[in-house]
Amino acid sequence: MGVQSNFKKDLQKEKELAVFLDTLYQKHLKNYHTERIHNYKQQLQGIDAYFTHKKTRKVYAIDEKAQLDYIGEDLPTFAFEINYLKGDSLKKGWLFDTTKTTDFYALITAIYKDDPDKFTSCKITLVNRSKLIALLKSKKITQETLCSYIDVKNKTHGKINIKELHNYQEGYLYFSSNNKVEKPLNLILKLDYLIENGVAKRLL
Repeated sequence: MGVQSNFKKDLQKEKELAVFLDTLYQKHLKNYHTERIHNYKQQLQGIDAYFTHKKTRKVYAIDEKAQLDYIGEDLPTFAFEINYLKGDSLKKGWLFDTTKTTDFYALITAIYKDDPDKFTSCKITLVNRSKLIALLKSKKITQETLCSYIDVKNKTHGKINIKELHNYQEGYLYFSSNNKVEKPLNLILKLDYLIENGVAKRLL
């Protein structure tokens, strides 16, 4: 009952945030027409919204990733999912999943609420997915190299420094083996690092 209740609360928070984000897009993306996607199949492909440039008519598929577990906190990093467990099966996370058709990630951080039912501010960082993958590849970071650092069925939990990244300035791995059923392995990247390397830019 508790898990179901939490799931419903999370779903409600996502819906409320989506409404808030749409108002921000309209305000800060004057050159784009934005369309919220409700089709489940498209959402599974990594598409929460489309941004269409009003002049060129070029369409970009946007996957929104929000730090809803950290409301009221302004974190300098973001977690990119490498893999996770579903039952006894190891599943590929969304970052290197080739079935996803995402063009940009909209990373939603520093989410604040004035009251329990109203989002009032957040930061939005747009990350070019293909440029991100290329940056990681240039540093020899792939699904395989990251997974080689850990056996997801062992008991290791927490931060894992990797030789490919400076752990304070760029990023590191984090394995949640104790506090999450799915035991996700995430690549934690500094947002400033992505911006400085031309992979991301701050919308607001």
